[in-house]
Amino acid sequence: MKKYENTGSKDTRSGFGAGMTELGQKNENVVALCADLIGSLKFDDFKKNHPERFFQVGIAEANMIGIAAGLTIGGKIPFTGTFANFSTGRVYDQIRQSVAYSDKNVKICASHAGLTLGEDGATHQILEDIGLMKMLPGMTVINTCDYNQTKAATLALADHHGPAYLRFGRPVVPNFTPADEPFIIGKAIVLNEGTDVTIIATGHLVWEALVAAEALEARGVSAEVINIHTIKPLDEEAILKSVAKTGCVVTAEEHNFLGGLGESVARTLVLHHPAPQEFVAVKDSFGESGTPEQLMEKYGLNSASIVAACEKVMARK
Repeated sequence: MKKYENTGSKDTRSGFGAGMTELGQKNENVVALCADLIGSLKFDDFKKNHPERFFQVGIAEANMIGIAAGLTIGGKIPFTGTFANFSTGRVYDQIRQSVAYSDKNVKICASHAGLTLGEDGATHQILEDIGLMKMLPGMTVINTCDYNQTKAATLALADHHGPAYLRFGRPVVPNFTPADEPFIIGKAIVLNEGTDVTIIATGHLVWEALVAAEALEARGVSAEVINIHTIKPLDEEAILKSVAKTGCVVTAEEHNFLGGLGESVARTLVLHHPAPQEFVAVKDSFGESGTPEQLMEKYGLNSASIVAACEKVMARK
């Protein structure tokens, strides 16, 4: 299998910040809006260098979405930023009516998603956001795996017309994708080719999938690993091509197993190529306080859980 090297662990939200810094320099139509979390969203450089294009809305997320929608009418490309819970659940009506239904070119950017928010606990650890956003007609949904990919996705969204949701996180995670790898919205990336089982992962679980594939290789199992960074539109062609070869699939995500990547993959298989599938995801529960590592272990979102799921699904072929 191809070896991916951790070139230095970084938080994915810093990749977003780096992308915004670059966009501020190269695209004068890009504007940024923040709901009182400048440091957490890494907006510092953008605010410092382009104060006339930065809007501190305060703790008024619904108002932020409305302002962003209005800015698009004048040709601006607004990037909104706050925690994932406040970016989606708190303002879902405004997103549905003012952004998705109106087809506004707003980029809804969300940090601190999933269990890895850690000690802040269940009230902030949204595990339903991908499901909420992918159900909105016309909404592009992206969930990146590391610093480099988050920066690349941020840059790509400025050139993409239409409503979009970009999900990333707070914890420091391995940075392993090439810095110069183009980000193509809706195009999956095959990280490792295999013949026995397909592992389809997104976000923080992509690195865990690679670790799992290495462990499986040591047991004589050939695992294909696919990085699905775009949940919607989903690269069904890549999924079907892989599962036609391996005959079974494991999906891995830091999200509720209801409504997330796994369900999108399951729908694709049911319609086109029925095959055994196992889900590595949160099993319909809220989170709790703890370190990211403790929570990923308790809720079974790690390489060991992916290995176990692969063994289970291969036995079902």
